[in-house]
Amino acid sequence: MTHLRSMVWGPAEFVGLPPRWLAAEGLVAGCVAAGAIVGVTIVGAWYGISGLADGEGGLVCAVALALYLRVRRAGRALIAVVALLGSCLALQAPQAAVGLVLAERARVEPVVVTSVEGGPATGSGHVRYLCSVADRDGVPLKVRIWRGCGRATRPGDALPVVYDAKARVPPRGVGAGASEPLRDLGGWAGTLVAVCVVAVVRSYRLSPAASGRPGRPTAPAGP
Repeated sequence: MTHLRSMVWGPAEFVGLPPRWLAAEGLVAGCVAAGAIVGVTIVGAWYGISGLADGEGGLVCAVALALYLRVRRAGRALIAVVALLGSCLALQAPQAAVGLVLAERARVEPVVVTSVEGGPATGSGHVRYLCSVADRDGVPLKVRIWRGCGRATRPGDALPVVYDAKARVPPRGVGAGASEPLRDLGGWAGTLVAVCVVAVVRSYRLSPAASGRPGRPTAPAGP
């Protein structure tokens, strides 16, 4: 049972509080990983790199963090939790990145509603309405707008839409700024860092044979 507990949750072979350097190592690893997951997504959205803007680069960073903990021989349950939290952060980051880019390079123009879908009338239980729109030249946009689209919206109505001046991110309706999605990412990132610290701290081993590191010299055996 001790061996099984060590594999699942980590050995945590220390007495009292964990070493400060160990907690610092976990904190640095978690912060670097969370920053990389969000940062590469923002860079991808800013420069129009679809592989990064869609969250794929963030997923690679999450996998790299899980591999680091695996090499560190952390508990497998904690590695799985870290991988899950990192993946969730990577999947949430694209929306925040788009909001940040639009906040910096916003250009508001009116569009014309061509159709309205969604809402409780569909029987799906969703209260969000989705508007298909076209620009002033009559060209339909590839995305549907939900900000500003409501129960009273009808085809032919005008909706303000925020465009990227460099057309590197999709447009969206005028609504919440970039602070709201970034604030949501803070919760995911903080939880990821906290679990990463716990995983690194609990990976501590006193036995040099188990950790693969040189340990303290032992006294020679007597005759």
